[in-house]
Amino acid sequence: MYVNANAATTSSNSSDSSDSSEAATTTAASSSVSDVVDAANAFLDTLDDDQQSEVLLDFTEANATAWSNLPCGSTCRVGIEFSTLSDTQLTAAKAVIEAATGTGSGTGYDQITQILAADDYLGETASGYGSGNYYLAFLGTPSTSGTWQLHFGGHHLALNLTYKDGEVEGTTPYFVGVEPTSWTEDGTSYEPLAAQSDAMQSMLSSLSTSELSEAKLSESFSDVLLGPGDDGDFPTTKEGLAVSELTSAQQKLVLAAITPWVEVADDTTAESVLSTYESELDETYIAYSGGTDFDTQGDYVRIDGPGVWIEFVCQDGVVYTSKIHYHTVYRDHNTDYGGEFSF
Repeated sequence: MYVNANAATTSSNSSDSSDSSEAATTTAASSSVSDVVDAANAFLDTLDDDQQSEVLLDFTEANATAWSNLPCGSTCRVGIEFSTLSDTQLTAAKAVIEAATGTGSGTGYDQITQILAADDYLGETASGYGSGNYYLAFLGTPSTSGTWQLHFGGHHLALNLTYKDGEVEGTTPYFVGVEPTSWTEDGTSYEPLAAQSDAMQSMLSSLSTSELSEAKLSESFSDVLLGPGDDGDFPTTKEGLAVSELTSAQQKLVLAAITPWVEVADDTTAESVLSTYESELDETYIAYSGGTDFDTQGDYVRIDGPGVWIEFVCQDGVVYTSKIHYHTVYRDHNTDYGGEFSF
């Protein structure tokens, strides 16, 4: 569970960091969770019995890990498909996601809506894409008591927020990608992962030549290492450059690079989680492979701490083959799926 933001303090003591990581993450977000539960129940009230049976599922490992970065529909996902909902039901479904996620511009719910827009944009060029191909499920019964999970996703998005006794128990895994990385439609410009890309580039650009050399990985990456189906497969040894070797200013850039992913959760939870990760910076490592401009297949960056795990990678485009597209994943060593399963 997530520690209260006011209780976390920065420490280089490994046992202190371990304790905070194991306690990892209870927030006093009861009011926020109540809002999510209220929105979930309002959505359920719009559904008939058959539709409710699609949404309300058991919180099992098989259901929780049913997510993918592919446009594979119900063959790799559980829940009710957005395209089957009426306008009223769709509005209520989106209200659940909005209540559960962050309010920042370019992060949280705003970012999620842009990812859905990206799939609609792809759907104008290629079949099988679109915001209608996204699925929402409640694993367990939405409540301020007991354990349940908000499970939402489709191509290029997997949102897993786990609740226990009215508090946020886990905010990961969170997979998010985008193709193309930017576009303009009807006079509006979109760049859904600009916050992540810009923050990672700022972090890497602050490194000296020798620091870049120490952070460079010998491996090359065509995708994230811990994507769908790779639950719990964290490397046993941390690689790259220890954040403890960096200046205070550089450490702030590392924390800033973590922030856009953490802000997927409601604001209270995000603040608390980020405070925990800040207290663990001395045991956190940054690493990269390929280049640092994020414009070439295989450009890759990682942040790996006692709790936080973030990957960001560039791939050649699938639909827009002349352009790069991004895949990223945010996990927590201790609280993926609320720490409910052993991998």
